[in-house]
Amino acid sequence: MGQERKMGYPLKMERGFTLLEVIVAFSLLAVTVTVILQLFSADLRVLSTSEDYVSAVVRAEAKMREVLDKEDITEGASSETTPEGYRVETTVSKVYEKRTRDLPFEVLEIAVKFFWGGSARERSMTLRTMKTVKRQKAGRI
Repeated sequence: MGQERKMGYPLKMERGFTLLEVIVAFSLLAVTVTVILQLFSADLRVLSTSEDYVSAVVRAEAKMREVLDKEDITEGASSETTPEGYRVETTVSKVYEKRTRDLPFEVLEIAVKFFWGGSARERSMTLRTMKTVKRQKAGRI
């Protein structure tokens, strides 16, 4: 036996992990996976909200272009609900009347307010622009 110790390694018992080490490892794994899933979920919510805003902007710009392309824009307000569930309020009003009184044109401000998301979490955005029109073409509703 004495020679075995000099030439070889002493016999050791191989041990596995203790129950405490396994529980700590699983706990760390669970916390890490939970945090990653929460971050992923938050990213999906932000992405969905972003898509809603992009869709609303595209539709609001289309409505604004529709109003601007009219030959005879009249002062007034209108409201409508689209088949997709968006609510659109359009307002056309005269601005700078004192400054343009002696000129052959008028300046109109066009505002398109867009609503979406239902009553509980309704979101909105407003696009505004101005357009000059010939004085005889500007009318009233």
